[in-house]
Amino acid sequence: MAKKEEKKTSGNKGSSDYGAKDIFVLEGLEPVRKRPGMYIGSTGPDGLHHLVWEIIDNAIDEAMAGYAHHIEAVILPGNSVRVTDDGRGIPVDIHKQTKKSALETIMTTLHAGGKFGGGAYKVSGGLHGVGASVVNALSTNMKVEVCKEGALYRQEYNRGVPKAQVKKVGTCTAQGTAVTFEPDADIFTEKEFNWKRILDRARQQSYLTRGIRMTLRDERDPENEQHYGFHFEGGIASYVKYLNRDITPVHETIFYASKDVNEAFIEIALQYADDLQGREMGFANNIHTPEGGMHITGFRTALTRVLNDYARKSSALKQDEENLTGEDVREGLTVVISIKLQETQFEGQTKSKLGNPEARTITESMFAETFGMFLEEHPTDARAIVAKVILAAKARKAAKAAKDTILRKGLLDGMTLPGKLADCQSKKAEESELYLVEGDSAGGSAKQARDRRNQAILPLRGKILNVERARLDKMLDSKEIKALVIALGAAIADEFNIDKLRYHKIVIMTDADVDGAHIRTLLLTLFYRYFRPIVEAGYLYIAQPPLYKISRGREFRYAYTEAEKEKVLTEMQAAKEEKAKGKNKKSEKIKNEDTNEGEESDNEAEGGTQATKGFNIQRYKGLGEMNPEQLWETTMDPERRMFLKVTVKDAEEADHIFDVLMGGEVAPRKSFIQTHAKTVKNLDV
Repeated sequence: MAKKEEKKTSGNKGSSDYGAKDIFVLEGLEPVRKRPGMYIGSTGPDGLHHLVWEIIDNAIDEAMAGYAHHIEAVILPGNSVRVTDDGRGIPVDIHKQTKKSALETIMTTLHAGGKFGGGAYKVSGGLHGVGASVVNALSTNMKVEVCKEGALYRQEYNRGVPKAQVKKVGTCTAQGTAVTFEPDADIFTEKEFNWKRILDRARQQSYLTRGIRMTLRDERDPENEQHYGFHFEGGIASYVKYLNRDITPVHETIFYASKDVNEAFIEIALQYADDLQGREMGFANNIHTPEGGMHITGFRTALTRVLNDYARKSSALKQDEENLTGEDVREGLTVVISIKLQETQFEGQTKSKLGNPEARTITESMFAETFGMFLEEHPTDARAIVAKVILAAKARKAAKAAKDTILRKGLLDGMTLPGKLADCQSKKAEESELYLVEGDSAGGSAKQARDRRNQAILPLRGKILNVERARLDKMLDSKEIKALVIALGAAIADEFNIDKLRYHKIVIMTDADVDGAHIRTLLLTLFYRYFRPIVEAGYLYIAQPPLYKISRGREFRYAYTEAEKEKVLTEMQAAKEEKAKGKNKKSEKIKNEDTNEGEESDNEAEGGTQATKGFNIQRYKGLGEMNPEQLWETTMDPERRMFLKVTVKDAEEADHIFDVLMGGEVAPRKSFIQTHAKTVKNLDV
């Protein structure tokens, strides 16, 4: 470690005298149910889980203030949630402005809380004081129980309206608050909580609040109750180790430093890994800031400066060589930056970016000082880090030369498109589609099947390079990847310009077998790593060709899944029986026809066709098995086709999965396969 970890939360402790005087009211509650998206982002799954985050964050604030040590979150039968903490307990005395209990004021009034002044909280994740009241307004039922000074108080609500006044209902020995709420099904499009999502968030918060204990339970299924507990004395240094769990570190010692600066508390932990991707996790008052902000900017500035200074001082970087860039020093870097401020300035209620100017100065000066000392005190780790970033710089220059060659060649050739590309007639990107097809056989069929006006076909030969293990300069040696870059027309990686993209639908169309799945995964890795804006814009799709063609006589239908195959067979059989009822005189003839069909099916060749109760069932293992008419009507016709849109909802989890499945470490991939093997169905070998 760069610095001995301290078990205190310096400068974070608020006043122990936490009462009604600490609650400040700004305005009323009414608008929440009318426009919930303004307060929780959406009424979909993200908004639903935001309710849980708001209540847990209130408990975390008590922990950051130094009063709560254990937080429990439970998903109850019926999909309600209970969050309990052992903090000071919400005040229950009468508030002088509202003339009501402080508990009722907090739970039923927007912008009422202990985070606007009065010293109850030195720092907090809550900013606007809308969290608990918004959760209350958007819940069918809510119950709050408070234990203070040996007395148990309770109040219940219906859609934000109190059912009765705050009452003392008994005695208690512990201290703290328990909030139970049930989201309103009239508000949310989806009411089912995702256990893994809550678990991941709780784990993250446990890393950020060192020493706290968090318990999670899922009691919805009595026969399969889930129970987890988190407690990390290593704090964010343990978080870095967790993030790097499936990749090889470049140096053993995880850098960690913390410091109180001007009534703010800053922690930074980092480690370089043998990976091409970097991971920056920024937090302000324990709130994740995925869009970065001033603390990230300050860190990046200091990191680039310190590593350039050290590289030159140690002669690893010669005087005539250009400086390392920010891109160089962040390759393979995993860093967690956590800053706690008295007054946070977030952009919007979702708090995705930190705007405090002082956060940049604090982070930059603190990190420059402590990381410089770390490099001096850990020469072996320092040499490994510098070697890593210098290698990244050399690769960057080689990649730039390769990119320039491709782009310059394209310009000199009048932007000549790849010869294998069958382009479309339309020049409007918003209506143009590019199909990436596996092999020349399927490519030939797709070229005949397509609508030439707006559908382009690019056949790819074999399996493209696994870009998770290759640098950009090596990638661009690949003819298939080079052809794709030129066909898209928008460059690649940091030079990618989505405004120049020639197609707004890019469709991966591979065979429904193991090789097809492998090629699809390789292409997804390529787009995720080097054409991320395409994924984020919703322009990347996966075609869904049918698995089966089911026929009986002249009638035929397509099935896209095993379940759909069974459904189609049942429906076609029922239709046949219904038809037979009205033709009693011809029943014998119908019976003979069915028998003949079955006999013909039994004698078919090995092309994937089988007989089932008089039906012909053809299993498509390759797009090349379809004639152009079939390919058009099942997979490419906009009126009938089915596409899966590729999205990245959780970048951190997606990044981890790509590392496991496509990275260089064998053990994590083997573990993943063993864990999920039992869930695989209909594996083609």
